[in-house]
Amino acid sequence: MKMVKQISVFLQNRPGTLAELTKILLDNDINMRALTVADTADYGIIRIIVDDPNKTLKILKSQDYLVSETDVIAVEAFDKPGGLYEIATTLGERNVNIEYLYTTLKQGKAIMIIRVSDIETALEALRNGGFRLVSEEELYE
Repeated sequence: MKMVKQISVFLQNRPGTLAELTKILLDNDINMRALTVADTADYGIIRIIVDDPNKTLKILKSQDYLVSETDVIAVEAFDKPGGLYEIATTLGERNVNIEYLYTTLKQGKAIMIIRVSDIETALEALRNGGFRLVSEEELYE
């Protein structure tokens, strides 16, 4: 099984909150491997892949941050036009909904971080479709 742990942090939508969060990560030698930010008028959700999710959860909870952990999939996208189309089609054909996705780079290759409605079916579909799943260890290197 190749799932990746994602940390979601809920922050007030005001100047300086992202700087405060990233300072805590810096002070604790935690490296971010991927990041996305979603916002509303009052709050933001920071979704991050870090090199040590357990340590990150412990530290952020001790600092009174509202955090959660989610299993996501990291899959290498084909570096050609239609790379995302092929992933989305493969999942859609198996009736797996992509709830959200974001990207990161690893050794010059595009890695899609994907939250899906059915992780087991998605993993099977991607493996059978010839896609390379990326492990947590690979992302953390």
